[in-house]
Amino acid sequence: MICADRVVVVTGAARGLGRAHALELAEQGAAVVVNDVGVELSGSGGDDRPAKEVAERIEELGGSAAVHGADVGDWQQARELVQFAVQRFGRLDAVVNNAGVVRDRMFVNLSEQEWDDVLRVHLKGHAAVLRHAAEHWRDRAKAGEQVAARVVNTTSGAGLLGSIGQTNYAAAKAGIAALTVNAAAELARYGIAVNAIAPSARTRMTEDVFAGMMAEPGDGGFDAMAPENVSPLVAWLVSEQSTGVTGRVFEVAGGRIAVETGWRHGPAREADRRHAAAEIGTVVRELLAEAPEPEPVYGA
Repeated sequence: MICADRVVVVTGAARGLGRAHALELAEQGAAVVVNDVGVELSGSGGDDRPAKEVAERIEELGGSAAVHGADVGDWQQARELVQFAVQRFGRLDAVVNNAGVVRDRMFVNLSEQEWDDVLRVHLKGHAAVLRHAAEHWRDRAKAGEQVAARVVNTTSGAGLLGSIGQTNYAAAKAGIAALTVNAAAELARYGIAVNAIAPSARTRMTEDVFAGMMAEPGDGGFDAMAPENVSPLVAWLVSEQSTGVTGRVFEVAGGRIAVETGWRHGPAREADRRHAAAEIGTVVRELLAEAPEPEPVYGA
């Protein structure tokens, strides 16, 4: 029960990773606001039953849950989601930003709408909920309260390394990684820790990629691509046990957890003058020879 008495908003919590997170957090003692707009991956429809089923399951297990259908890509609705959590449970301790959509397409075939849809839900959806939650926690900190707030964002290997056919998704997820690092630096003074996960799991967005990757006979029944494998790390990051951990990105898949190191200052050449264009080639090639080779882009 490492999240006992914590109140957590989980976005995109009706299915897949979000559902697994919500159930794990509830099992660890948290009250959960199950946020989901209930649309299909295409953006069509709108069904609140899956979110309600998650909340009902939590309550059946003896936990506390409430449903809120905010569109996290809408600035005002994101604010209302944060306000709802505070009004419903009397406080807010953490946000797990998980909601997302995909519009996979080779870049030269990508439409403006497909670009906008993915950036809006992933990047703006993360930023909007984080922005309003951070304001709430800042006000509490300024009022003298000892705040121990947590934010867990969801980036992706696509955002960290790139992914062929997913330029819009990769750009959004890279933005989320940068959002995480920057927000962690700005918000630490208020007692807010901001981290991110880059999960690999079988969900509606990845079922074609991971089709057939189930537990094999004789391996103990461990399904390496099950969304539930990711959620214990999320619960720990939400808990107060994670004090001192912020601005980090963790890759998690099956039983593997890794810390992603991201961009770092590499080899350099210094001069007490402006470099001439004719000599740039020599300088750059020397630097590249000293630098490690970049990780390959997924699908390359």
